[in-house]
Amino acid sequence: MEIVAAGAGVTGPHGTLLEPTSLRASSGELRLVSGPPRSGRTALALLLAGRLRPDSGTVLRNGRRAPAELRGTVAVVDAPGVTEPEGSVELREVVAEGLGIAGRRFGGQAVRDWLAERGLRQQANLRFERVPPHCRTRLLLDLAREARGVEALVLDCPDRHGGEAISWYGAAQEAASQGYAVVALCSPHTAIELDHIPARIGTDNDLPPSPRRTDQPTDSDLSTDSVANVDPGSF
Repeated sequence: MEIVAAGAGVTGPHGTLLEPTSLRASSGELRLVSGPPRSGRTALALLLAGRLRPDSGTVLRNGRRAPAELRGTVAVVDAPGVTEPEGSVELREVVAEGLGIAGRRFGGQAVRDWLAERGLRQQANLRFERVPPHCRTRLLLDLAREARGVEALVLDCPDRHGGEAISWYGAAQEAASQGYAVVALCSPHTAIELDHIPARIGTDNDLPPSPRRTDQPTDSDLSTDSVANVDPGSF
């Protein structure tokens, strides 16, 4: 799968939401994209997923305009105010909703089994806002991949939750290694922290994707210890 945004921009009722941006994302690759706050990061995520129509430029899937196909094959993960789970709900409820949206079984036993596979069954009643940032991102990526037909994942600014960027980046890299086209949006500061030259919002990024780092941890950080030992007051 290949998604190509060519000069894609969005204008809102009060001005520009997203300056024209060009970038390419392909299956099996992780593309890091940076932009400061209010640069239109969520607007770009929704454009790449066919959920928002560009006012300028185009967004193509495999070389053609196909917004309906984008909507069916691109998952927007953790977008503020759009797909971000409510922090006050319990982890089990977040999983149940994610499985239901994905068209999977989402009853109590299905949720318990899903959490158990990730070493999280004992944390089922934990408020989602108390889940550590790296576990949160990995869990939401896993839920997005439960949907049949999803080929691409757009991760919307996981760095806003704090924690070490290398942790969520490792989860995004893992998804790309499984064949998904992955776009991870972040702040310019986070891109520097990751030691990457990212694509940038509001520019023509006619460049190959930044090379993926090979020194990322590959074992899952979703474990009972990683959540159970967290001081709830620290989040």
